[in-house]
Amino acid sequence: MAARPRLRRVNDVPGAPRTSAPPPPAGDRELLDAYSEAVIAVVERVGPAVASVSVAARREGGPHGGSGSGVLFTPDGYLLTNAHVVRGAKRVGVALTDGSTLEASVAGTDEPTDLAVIAVDGSRLPYAELGSSAKLRVGQLVVAIGNPLGFSSTVSAGVVSALGRTMRATSGRLMEGIIQSDVALNPGNSGGPLLDTSGAVIGINTAIIAFAQGIGFAIPATTADFVVSQLLQHGRVRRARLGLSGGNRPIDRRLARLLGLASDSAVEILSLTQPSAASRAGLRAGDWLLALDREPTPSVDALIHLLTSERIGVPIEATLLRGRERLAVTVVPEADDAGDPPQGGS
Repeated sequence: MAARPRLRRVNDVPGAPRTSAPPPPAGDRELLDAYSEAVIAVVERVGPAVASVSVAARREGGPHGGSGSGVLFTPDGYLLTNAHVVRGAKRVGVALTDGSTLEASVAGTDEPTDLAVIAVDGSRLPYAELGSSAKLRVGQLVVAIGNPLGFSSTVSAGVVSALGRTMRATSGRLMEGIIQSDVALNPGNSGGPLLDTSGAVIGINTAIIAFAQGIGFAIPATTADFVVSQLLQHGRVRRARLGLSGGNRPIDRRLARLLGLASDSAVEILSLTQPSAASRAGLRAGDWLLALDREPTPSVDALIHLLTSERIGVPIEATLLRGRERLAVTVVPEADDAGDPPQGGS
């Protein structure tokens, strides 16, 4: 019996033209549409609540102007933005997407978290809801709306790149829980919202790394929610303080083992405010602060982290190293009514 001829595809024939790639499956097109629809829905829902914030400030050498972004979070005109956007503001203006321009004033700022609340002269305004950043996941779709480089109502989208980053504020305190995303951000995006696909504000965009691509940072909504409540109630964020200036110092490992210390570093007290909670408790310059309320204080940042508003007026135990003698004294932190301490202070 004769052999059956071998069938070959057209592309198997030498020199034959190659056919084009097949179109993507319908499912892929649907996914693309779903992504687009998600972003569009967020923009349509929240876009009217995102404002351009312009600031007139007087600095050395004459008047100075600046601008940024912000998001309205109540219908009666409270807007959230960055503290650095309104720093030194003498006059604040807010422009909405409908073309209206409203006068505004700074209701309160918190430099340690780079957040500020602005009171806008208006009512029945569009607003966005502050969501929760507690359940964010790396890879989650997020959307930013702002006014980068003066281009109003600019939308960019991306994903959450990382969670739990730390950044240092201009006051010297560490900002914790920072959200990193690859959403395109530029100068002018500061103070604008980072949104999830439901349109909830899950962060306030605050910083980028110069000359980097796809690395942006946002203050989490959980932090913003706390700061907003404090600013609206008190006009500031209440924190505890001891009234000392300190520096990070390593402890000799042999000494740390001998004294049974939980850490091989501590906060050396460099100076004390007079009078202060620290001076009243008998702390001295030269003492090394090992722990506060039995929580190790290996650094100034760790000490500041422990001085929350809940500790104001509450007696707590401070563990000290004075020379080679380990001491325990009672200290009563006081309210930081004087404002934010300088870097290295608490």
